[in-house]
Amino acid sequence: MAYEFRLPDIGEGMAEGEIVRWLVREGDVLAQDQPMVEIMTDKATVEIATPQAGRVLDRCFREGQRCPVGEVLVIIGTSDDEDRTPPVVPTPKPTPPPAPLASEPAQQPEAVLATPAVRKLAREMEVDLTTITGTGPGGQITSDDVRAAKVSAGLVAPTPRPTATGDVRIPFRGVRRKIAEHMLRTQREVAQFTYVEEVDATELVELRNKAEARLVSHDVKLSYLPFFIKAAVEALKKQPQLNAYLDEKAGEIVQRHEYNIGLAAQTPEGLMVPVIRHADRRSLLDLAHEVERLATAARTGHVSPSDLGGSTFTITSLGALGGLSATPIINYPEVAILAVHKIAKRPAVVEDKIVIREMMNLSLSVDHRMVDGHDAAKFVAEIKASLETPGLLFLEST
Repeated sequence: MAYEFRLPDIGEGMAEGEIVRWLVREGDVLAQDQPMVEIMTDKATVEIATPQAGRVLDRCFREGQRCPVGEVLVIIGTSDDEDRTPPVVPTPKPTPPPAPLASEPAQQPEAVLATPAVRKLAREMEVDLTTITGTGPGGQITSDDVRAAKVSAGLVAPTPRPTATGDVRIPFRGVRRKIAEHMLRTQREVAQFTYVEEVDATELVELRNKAEARLVSHDVKLSYLPFFIKAAVEALKKQPQLNAYLDEKAGEIVQRHEYNIGLAAQTPEGLMVPVIRHADRRSLLDLAHEVERLATAARTGHVSPSDLGGSTFTITSLGALGGLSATPIINYPEVAILAVHKIAKRPAVVEDKIVIREMMNLSLSVDHRMVDGHDAAKFVAEIKASLETPGLLFLEST
């Protein structure tokens, strides 16, 4: 009998996963534990292997579609006889029609194969499911089918077609779509404003150069990020309102007792935020090792799901490309994000004299629902003080 592989819960209570890329084709012969498909969860892209050797009879979802946990993802023939049979398509159990609502055009008949979520979407978009041919397993109607029907009816603007030779069309899915959804949620939920301050990093540059020389034997590259993390953690201890989140159901602001610092990092698939956990307990050397490990994982596209999620405060940096200022978007449900910009020689006034100093800017975006401008300014002032006179704060951490 053919083996039906159902999508497991590969995250913490995930409801569905997006098919980013199939690694096998229908008809391919699989060895046990051979990678089959890349699935995008809320945290990361995960490669799923087959627990069963055999031939791929049917891939039940297309790239870009979302597969609910527990649904049949792929069907595998487990014997030579079955390999020669036509693909087996699972027959989904019809979902009982929902109770009619005042805004519902018509109650959907039993013959329509669609999940409750798809039926709800159809009601919201005023699409008659009986007019749609499903593209899901066994003819099941998907959310994409409902949206496509809305477009074909002329009620939603369709995607523009290429009008000139050479245009490139890139599927909007995987990490890029997840980033878009997350950013839009932040913009909907958060009353964000940004505060910018200038920092004289001359002493920090000198200290970092000295510390790097001391760490040569530890085989670790010391960037400025460990210093920024240390300074941010010390400021968060004095301004706990910025290390918090809003529990809207309970009507409470929750100030976190842990200091888990997210580092916005560019990966081949898009922006991700790996997390340094318990940053307050780590030495400068330990932070340097962890920053380098996460940077390498991000650069090579091998960030582990265990390194994602659970951050309490995020830092974003583009290094030498950091520019002068920015308006970073908060990593919801956090209440603040700090952008650190490039360090460069600029003229500055010191004791009424114009001198050349190593200068940089900090941009802090906060959720104005929980953080006032005064609190944001005090927080940045704490970081500024740590970076301008680093001294023992960092030397004792090496």
